Amino acid sequence: MSSVIYERMRVNPKFQELVRRRGRFAWTLATIVLVLFYGFFMLVAFNPGLLGQRIAEGSMWPIGYTIELVLFVFFWLTTVVYVRRANGEFDDLTAEMIREAQKEKP
Repeated sequence: MSSVIYERMRVNPKFQELVRRRGRFAWTLATIVLVLFYGFFMLVAFNPGLLGQRIAEGSMWPIGYTIELVLFVFFWLTTVVYVRRANGEFDDLTAEMIREAQKEKP
């Protein structure tokens, strides 16, 4: 991509919108993941007995395994949500900006 097209894209208001929306979305997901991840480790550090308790009477499955399994699935789903939005909405907006920048006369 030429520097002229690149500069046209940078001054496009859609570019600023893309940067703002993508950044806000990424920081929101990152904050959620980090709070849950470090929250789990804080639980391990400060209340390990809770994690060893059984999920139900007579069960062999502890609460800690359940929480970690839920977190694992949630983190995968978070990745899927980000990839789908990045490959859909964000890529569409990027392609539209590139088309507009290529149409403009020098």
